[in-house]
Amino acid sequence: MKLASIASGSSGNCLYVGNEETQFLVDVGISRKRIVEGLQDMGVDPATLSGILITHEHIDHIQGLGVFLRKYKLPVFATAKTIDQILSTSSLGKMDPDLFEVIRPDHPIVHGGVRIEASSVLHDAADPVCYTLSDSSSKVGIATDFGTFDDYLVEKMKGCKSLLVEANHDLHMLMAGPYPYPLKRRIMGNKGHMSNERAGQFLAKVIDEGTEQVFLGHLSKENNYADLAYETVKVELSLHNMNLEKGNFSVLIADRTKPTF
Repeated sequence: MKLASIASGSSGNCLYVGNEETQFLVDVGISRKRIVEGLQDMGVDPATLSGILITHEHIDHIQGLGVFLRKYKLPVFATAKTIDQILSTSSLGKMDPDLFEVIRPDHPIVHGGVRIEASSVLHDAADPVCYTLSDSSSKVGIATDFGTFDDYLVEKMKGCKSLLVEANHDLHMLMAGPYPYPLKRRIMGNKGHMSNERAGQFLAKVIDEGTEQVFLGHLSKENNYADLAYETVKVELSLHNMNLEKGNFSVLIADRTKPTF
């Protein structure tokens, strides 16, 4: 299974996961044009996609969904409450409700030979989830938009060859920045977003001998930057005896506006 980021950040998110036979988008928070261009950069024809997985209904994860579905009639998998929220979002325009299929946390499905499992996360949305996808050769995981983690989520994300994990903000930049205090409190809360430090702590528990590639994603434009996220995660991993220079895995920053693969 291959994992790549088409765009990842507070202004829009769209990821790609697939193998030679079955290919998915995870979230459609950018324009159809940008998605198609990103897929083409990776040598993927959007007409061959097998489906779309939605993590939750916040606009930076769904704002391109209506336009995309009116061109490509793909099945969309999400939790029932998330589907309800999407279908009631008027800015997305008309969408065919029959394209939407309910997926339940902890109840894996198989689609096109790929096992898809949704797992619950803490975030201020209707019923947010993260995803793991696996075939006969490998497993990949995507965990963004969650404020904290527990043993449940760690176990769900273990065993992944490739991972994308949120490193949303640097705590000091957030506290010193221009956001109003209620928004800062929301971001820092258990149903908010993961800081660089917490992302490193999470990865230290999840990374194992089979992990080859880690993406740090959903970086805040206002409260983070790539080098800071990388160095902070590097320090956290070193505290758990994981050396990026000597390890068997790489860490990449998923770009906010262009593909990273």
